[in-house]
Amino acid sequence: MAAVSLNNSPITQVSQTPVQTNLHAQPQLLTRLLLDLRGKRFSVDRETIMNLPESVLLCLFPNGLVLSRQSAALSDGGENDDYEELYGVDFDPDCFSYVLTFFKNASDAFYGTPSSPGLFAAQQHLVDGGSPTSDFGPSTSQNPLLTKQAIIVLREELEFFAIPPKSGQAATNANGIANAALLDLKRKCGNHLLHQRNIFTALQRNVSRENNIAEQHLIDMLCMSGFDREDEWGYRALEPSRCCISSIALVLLKTGIQHQPGTDRPVSIDYPQMGTAQKLLLFWRKPARKCWWDGIEVNLAESGEPEKMVKLWARRVWTLELSLV
Repeated sequence: MAAVSLNNSPITQVSQTPVQTNLHAQPQLLTRLLLDLRGKRFSVDRETIMNLPESVLLCLFPNGLVLSRQSAALSDGGENDDYEELYGVDFDPDCFSYVLTFFKNASDAFYGTPSSPGLFAAQQHLVDGGSPTSDFGPSTSQNPLLTKQAIIVLREELEFFAIPPKSGQAATNANGIANAALLDLKRKCGNHLLHQRNIFTALQRNVSRENNIAEQHLIDMLCMSGFDREDEWGYRALEPSRCCISSIALVLLKTGIQHQPGTDRPVSIDYPQMGTAQKLLLFWRKPARKCWWDGIEVNLAESGEPEKMVKLWARRVWTLELSLV
């Protein structure tokens, strides 16, 4: 498949302020961070934090992260302040758990655990000696996919806006405050969208409506690289007190490195697949974003009620990134 050029890609590179990390030698440099995510606490080591995707780090620490004790966003208050800092973070704790678990499992499978070797041990010779038929050579700097576990990170921020029927009771007062009927309507719209878990349905609808070839190439590239066309979001939830749904999907990148233990060639490389995988390196440490409007009509009537059609607009923002663990 032809590469999707950045000039024509439906996902374009975004200029974002990188997460500020101060790693200068300091006597009070933190090795672990204590995070308070909406009342749920996590104790996470520094290496785990720095392995997280840039787009997730920007959500966790929009004002930057400095890994020294003097930089704590807030502290417990008490005699133990010099021992551990507490960061208050406005981020979904269940989503954070999903990301941490996926990255930990992916790392263990690739690098191994004390009780079992990982995939990297079996393919070490690809790094040490390279392959005489390979176009990529032994240089790991040119092809980090040989030594790192690659994970595709796809996030969606969905803001939705309901247009109630004129004949209904849903309305706002003179100050623009929604009444109980409108709040109920918004909740039902949010629940309807929440259960639309298929990743590519909305984007495929946009492709069909606009005949956008670049967006079709994007879907094809992602599905060749690890996703399936029927895949669902790994985690999807309504944001509290907002008409917004946050979703994330993580998949292992298909690098073309094939492990077949017990055969004459325990490790082989599918070079066309490796070439496709290398296209995703464009998004390594460079989150890219796509935004579009999606308008649909939904029937919010309960069982036995007459039809209640509501026009529902959704502003979808996708962020695509590649992480190397």
